[in-house]
Amino acid sequence: MNKNLTYFVQQDLQFHAKNPMNFGLLPDLDFVSGEHNPSCGDFVTIGGMIQDGKITNLCFQGSGCVISMAMASKLTVAVVGMSLEQVQQLDEQVIEKILGLTLGMNRMKCGWLSVMALQKGVLLYQQSKI
Repeated sequence: MNKNLTYFVQQDLQFHAKNPMNFGLLPDLDFVSGEHNPSCGDFVTIGGMIQDGKITNLCFQGSGCVISMAMASKLTVAVVGMSLEQVQQLDEQVIEKILGLTLGMNRMKCGWLSVMALQKGVLLYQQSKI
């Protein structure tokens, strides 16, 4: 990644961490699920609305490092319209695409935090409908 692009990505992540989109849990959510990273203290709670098997709204609350908060913010926009099956298939490559950078093993835990909360919430939602 060139120097200008790296700077842009860093600024974008800082912006999302300081001015997160969809921050705060809404009423009447179909699921709410949280995850915590005990090694650093980051935590994220994701809430979502589902209609016809697709994510229609996503919100979060939490506290943590720039990567975990920026990922949660960006995730609330990136997955709207995805099917529940697509959400369960999110992986490291999707995380890096959403963030716009490659993460090392330690920082990948930060990127995964909100995705794990989302996937757990979707799974709990699906199990409640059986």
